[in-house]
Amino acid sequence: MTDTPPPKGHAVIQGYLKTLDNSPGVYRMLDASQRVLYVGKARNLRKRVSNYANPNGHTGRILRMISETSSMMFLTTRTETEALLLEQNLIKQLKPHYNVLLRDDKSFPYILLTKGHGFPQLKKHRGSRKGEGSYYGPFASARSVNRTVNQLQRVFLLRDCTDPVFTSRTRPCLQYQIKRCSAPCVGKVSQDEYARLVSDAERFLQGRDTHLQGELAAQMQAASEQMEFEKAAALRDRIKALTEVQQSQGINPRSVPEADVIALHMESGQACVQVFFIRAHQNWGNRDFYPRTGAGAGEAEVLQAFIGQFYDGKEPPRMVLLSHAIEDLDLMTEALSGKAGRKVEIAMPLRGEKAELVAGAARNARESLARKMSETATQARLLKGVAEAFDMVQTPRRIEVYDNSHIQGAHAVGGMVVAGPEGFIKSQYRKFNIKGEDLVPGDDFGMMKEVLGRRFKRLLKEDPERKSDSWPDLLLIDGGAGQVSAVAEIMREYGVEDIAMVGVAKGVDRDHGKEEFHRIGKRPFALQRNDPVLYFIQRMRDEVHRFAVGTHRAKRAKSMSATPLDEVPGVGASRKRALLAHFGSAKAVSRAGLPDLKAVEGISGTLAESIYDFFHERG
Repeated sequence: MTDTPPPKGHAVIQGYLKTLDNSPGVYRMLDASQRVLYVGKARNLRKRVSNYANPNGHTGRILRMISETSSMMFLTTRTETEALLLEQNLIKQLKPHYNVLLRDDKSFPYILLTKGHGFPQLKKHRGSRKGEGSYYGPFASARSVNRTVNQLQRVFLLRDCTDPVFTSRTRPCLQYQIKRCSAPCVGKVSQDEYARLVSDAERFLQGRDTHLQGELAAQMQAASEQMEFEKAAALRDRIKALTEVQQSQGINPRSVPEADVIALHMESGQACVQVFFIRAHQNWGNRDFYPRTGAGAGEAEVLQAFIGQFYDGKEPPRMVLLSHAIEDLDLMTEALSGKAGRKVEIAMPLRGEKAELVAGAARNARESLARKMSETATQARLLKGVAEAFDMVQTPRRIEVYDNSHIQGAHAVGGMVVAGPEGFIKSQYRKFNIKGEDLVPGDDFGMMKEVLGRRFKRLLKEDPERKSDSWPDLLLIDGGAGQVSAVAEIMREYGVEDIAMVGVAKGVDRDHGKEEFHRIGKRPFALQRNDPVLYFIQRMRDEVHRFAVGTHRAKRAKSMSATPLDEVPGVGASRKRALLAHFGSAKAVSRAGLPDLKAVEGISGTLAESIYDFFHERG
């Protein structure tokens, strides 16, 4: 008997037609290994699938996808809008090869003016908006929001300290000395005066500051006439700071109060999407994205997929300005409006200030992609140089670099950074808390074996057939022959000896430029001091060292602030604070009697017994 390969292509797709009706929904195309090739949505599933069953009229990309399809899966929905939202969720979750994929999807920072306190706090906020207060944003980056917060502090003198710090102050802090806070903590400003500052800040952040500068000028003149020269000088400084804020914002469209300006530029199969955030008639920064183009998708498909994934989990603005038309404009408008709970307008302006905004974003997208392609070309040459230096058959597409950090074995962590054709891939960085109980303090070899053992054990479990791009082509180990031998032992144990591995040792005098490279069964060697490949390897080694040391410091700092109370069942952050405030220290809590513990506010009788038993059973 001979094994016949499973059927693929048009015939397989044709077989599903008799089981489908005209409902809207989402379909998935899978290959012979049940890996998802493509996720799509349809207003009419039967009609859409029948298009794939027809061998004619497809682009090369779609024909390749059809030829690899061995099976399909279907989910029906009530409306096409639901199908669109489900499609984008599945794409982000499954990352199919033939779909357009937004690769950088971090949350955006906001400015938060807190409420529930007599003197509200002005601060940067990232994450879910659960806290009470007014949120303004999003801002394109942490840098842009930090710059705006600093400027607002100079203009409106609002505090940025936390509530516990605020209540514990007995004299003004440095922020007051450098004229970035009005020092409400020590009564330098009344609650009514501070409320006016908060109101002015809100007007500015909402774009209603047209008369603010004039009002400040009038107040300065009045203070001067009454010979309150110190107050007049403070108002003058605020006016100057406000002028600098307005000048630094650059683009301040008067006809567009709130919009995201989204422009796409494609070239040589690569894409850049530039997003400008316009809020309250102000430019709150821009960010560029480089979505994966799904093996050759067109402009309309790329832009529509980007919008769907970009606003998944983000609130859309009232207007979205686009550089290109998308495939389902009405459907996307309905989906974004439903998500926002109000009308969202999507437009492709041809003239006026809106068109100028789009043109500016498109120019940025074009220039950003040109820089990215140049950097990618340079990176490709460096990766080719790495392959030649280490006698590799193929150019590596994924390099994993490892290092450990500890102080005499304490708080030991391992770090892994990843580099590829597009540079460092920070979303793939990993940290490892060293757990080996039998390790001798400072045993770097043992630590490295534990880190690599855990890494490859997980890889073999998640992707034993090596079909994903998670498998490295080259391992760089920060260390010499000993570390390389330790890692080689792990590689043999897990049967992955075909992955190239190199140890990077500091060399003579531990000097940059004198690095020695160690490989199993070969003599150590060095590269020329001016070799670009050497600089590239140094950058990777320095990056993993930075990452491992930073992780170690964070772990050490956390342990220094830890107390025995952290281990007591039922004692969370608020009860821990209450106990420490009542007794003064964790040691005093451990020595307290049961009646004393019961006297603490928020500590029930049962919990007090639990705390008492915890410390006294330890004895």
